[in-house]
Amino acid sequence: MPMGRRPRNYEEKLITPEQAVELMEEGWRRADLHVHTSCSFDVLPVRDLHPESLYEKALKMGMDYVTFTDHDTIEAYEILGWNREKLVPGVEISIYDPEFVGHSLHINIFEFDREQFFELMEIAEIEHDLRSFIRYLKRNKLPFIYNHPFWFEFHSDPNPSSVPRLAKLFPVLEYNMHELKQKNELTIALAESFGKGIAATTDTHTGNLGKVYTLAKGENFKEFFRNIAKGKSYIVPEDLTRELLIDEMNTWIDLIFEKSQKSRNAENYLTGIKSLDTMVKISRSTLLSCFPGLNRTTMNLFYMISNTGLPASFYIHSAENLAREIERQIEIEK
Repeated sequence: MPMGRRPRNYEEKLITPEQAVELMEEGWRRADLHVHTSCSFDVLPVRDLHPESLYEKALKMGMDYVTFTDHDTIEAYEILGWNREKLVPGVEISIYDPEFVGHSLHINIFEFDREQFFELMEIAEIEHDLRSFIRYLKRNKLPFIYNHPFWFEFHSDPNPSSVPRLAKLFPVLEYNMHELKQKNELTIALAESFGKGIAATTDTHTGNLGKVYTLAKGENFKEFFRNIAKGKSYIVPEDLTRELLIDEMNTWIDLIFEKSQKSRNAENYLTGIKSLDTMVKISRSTLLSCFPGLNRTTMNLFYMISNTGLPASFYIHSAENLAREIERQIEIEK
């Protein structure tokens, strides 16, 4: 089946927030299954992004299941405790398998304990064996998701042609709010072809959880996830647009120049993303630290550049070119 077309059978899975409210009134549960806290290396260590703050925010929003999927760490659960109301242990583990895959994957895993986490990290970081990793997940009946299947790490050597083969190994694929519509439609096409579930997530690094989410029935998380895997679910989706990216950039500017200035833990923070790290280094300069007025002027300059839409347009253009290249390379075969 050619890629790039929204499968008709899956159109009914994509619903509006208004339709979601009706389902929730009928007992459907909702969750955002990809959320980062300040425990992730690429999230600013500010109060608003602390696990406690985000946990309280999720409860106030009415999320039925709350999970935090920080990069390769369970620190959020060491802070919050593992048995909070509605809290589901989660983590995003990166695994590079040079032989079977050829590039790194990000996998969200849920409902594990400490021992299982460290065993999974050993497979990921020492063995670099995706098949062994997934056998472990299935043997221990742990829910897991293939995150942003068509995203590839910067400076990596991506292998898009392997994605359909890899997708067959996962029960659920991710519809990621920070991906272009073209990539999310490719993911939906994969899900339809291979009978996989779809989960819509924010993958937020700025505290914007719950803007998109997944709905399913389930008196507990395991039942909730099982229904997603069976396709008995709905998603309230959103895709990356120029407007959303401008808003995201402005949020980062606010976090870097305002909120992180009040945090002692932000001094050595770097995201690994060149453009953001440049802003961080500028905001930490001795000159700006000594002159608050200059700090405000610099912040406003970054806002002005962001609001022109030029950085967002440049990024979207580059991402669209990559999406078209992926589409040329991929065809799903049942």
